Order: sequence, then structure tokens, then C-alpha cells
Amino acid sequence: MTADNVLPSVLVPNMPETPDSLRPYAELVRDTGVRRLWTGQSLKVEAHQAFAHLAGAGIRVPVGLSVTLMPLRHPYEAALQARSLALMTGLPVVAGYGVGSAAFVRSLNGRPYPSPRTMAADYLRTVRALLDGEIVDHAGDYHALRGRLIPMEHPHVEVGVGVLRPNMARTAGGVADVAITWMTPPGYVAENLLPALEEGAKDRDRDTRCRVATVVHVAVERDGRNPHVLAHTAASGHLAMEHYTDMLRRAGVPADPADPVAGAAALVDSGTYLYGSADHIAAGLEEYRNAGVDEVILNCAGVLFTEGQAAAFRDAREIIEAVGRRNSG
Repeated sequence: MTADNVLPSVLVPNMPETPDSLRPYAELVRDTGVRRLWTGQSLKVEAHQAFAHLAGAGIRVPVGLSVTLMPLRHPYEAALQARSLALMTGLPVVAGYGVGSAAFVRSLNGRPYPSPRTMAADYLRTVRALLDGEIVDHAGDYHALRGRLIPMEHPHVEVGVGVLRPNMARTAGGVADVAITWMTPPGYVAENLLPALEEGAKDRDRDTRCRVATVVHVAVERDGRNPHVLAHTAASGHLAMEHYTDMLRRAGVPADPADPVAGAAALVDSGTYLYGSADHIAAGLEEYRNAGVDEVILNCAGVLFTEGQAAAFRDAREIIEAVGRRNSG
């Protein structure tokens, strides 16, 4: 294994507010040679358009979306946007999708999805088929489509889905190219998610399981920093949600949505929030790779939100350099 293919990726933790908001992150990815720049759903500047703006400005780096929300776009539009992004960047794209919370779905559709897993499977299957140039003839409970994308050559697009628990992992294993996990400890990935991904692949007669990309909260230990404060600043929203805390409890991390402060402390104490020297963090990231994670994504949200972008980029660079040193021998 070479240093090149073990370097992490980098996440933009906040929603871009201007077309140029992503430029410093893209330059960081370009200059450090890491694998990919990721961003999530933005309800400010739309993520596909922000990445396209960067490409138009001459900054072309591999990108990933983790995750855009299915209720916002028909799968035909999703496939068209993903392919367009691959054409504009000239590089492979990971197009990751998520079902969204029941409240969010209800706000758009008037009711939640009766079966989020069925919705996800149908959606991902349709997007993949369209990107592969197939004619889709589907009339399901969640969308209908008779048609295809106009055929064009384009860089490869991987279709991903957000995965936290084994049931969705089984779904992902049957239909997705990438399972994108968030705040999932390495042991939990190895013992709970990978078997479910493999089971889903086997049920669909797929030869191999999909890749796993995991977003990991990180911060370098420095004078004046309190890791519990950093973890709470970064993850308080997720720590107040039942599906995230349920996943953490399954992983042996005591987290209660009624007490995000205690949940943040548990993240740090369990090592799920990686805090320490850059070399310590690099060793922690290697545990994810040893657990079967194919792509580790650095999330410096805690530092970004408390100290600003320069401090977050300093942490990211030091961690990237430490990973490179660790794998250069």
C-alpha cells in the first residue's frame, strides 16, 4: 500500500455562502494531493453549482457529495447533475444521496416515506442505471420514469448512500457503489456494517461489496483547546438525533439525544472524535483502514467553528503530512 492511496479526503463542514466559499478547500486538496473534496447538502449555495463554479475557475479536483437529499430532486435530475459535474471537472465524482429526516420529507411531500429503505433502493438503482446509459422503465411508490439520459462519454460517477445502521447497509450493499458513514467507530464498521454490506451484495448477486467512505471528526491537540467543547461544537446536532445516537450506542459509545454534552464527551473518550497529536490521529485513521474503510474523510468542524478556517486548515495539513509519513516507509 503506497502513501498515495492511503491519504485521506477532506470535508467542507459548513454550507457555502458564496460561489467562492469552496475555493480554499479545493486549493487545499489540490496542493496536498489528498483523494477528494467532499461537501454535504447545502441549502445556501447549491453544492453541484458550487463545484461547477470551481471547475470554471480552473480549480479541478475530485469531488464527492455526502449527502444530497433525495426528496429535493427526481432521480433523473440527480443523474444529470452528477454526470454534468463529472464532465465539468473532467474527474471522477462520488454522488452520495440520503433519504433525509422524516420531518424534512414531510415538509416537502406532506408525509414521510413509508419505507425509507425501499425509497433509497429504488432511487439509487435508477440513478445508477441512468448513468450507465440504460433505458429505465420504472413505476414505483416513490418515483416513476420511462427514459434515459442522452448518451455521452464522461468520467466515472460512483453512486453513494448515507449509511449508519445495518439495515441501510444491507440496502446499500445491493445497489450502491459507496456506503458513506458518519461518526461510525472503526470497530462498528467492521463488526456491524461490513457484514451487512456483504450480505446485501450477496443477495443481489454482486461479486464485491461497495466501497466504504467514513467521515471522521478530528482536531490536533493544542494549548487552550478543550476536546469536549470541540466535539460538542462539531456534533451537537447529530448527537441530538435518535438515529445517530442509536448507532453510537450499538457501537458501545453511550450517547443520549437528550444530553448532547455528555454525548460529545463520550465521542472524545471513546476515540470516535480523534483528538491528540497529528501522529496520534494518523494512527487512529489507520484503524479505520484496518477495519475495512476504503476512504477516510477528515472533518475539522470543531476547530473551524471555534477558531476559524486558518486553524482548521493547519490541523488538516498536519494530519495529512502525518498520514503520509506513517505510510512512506
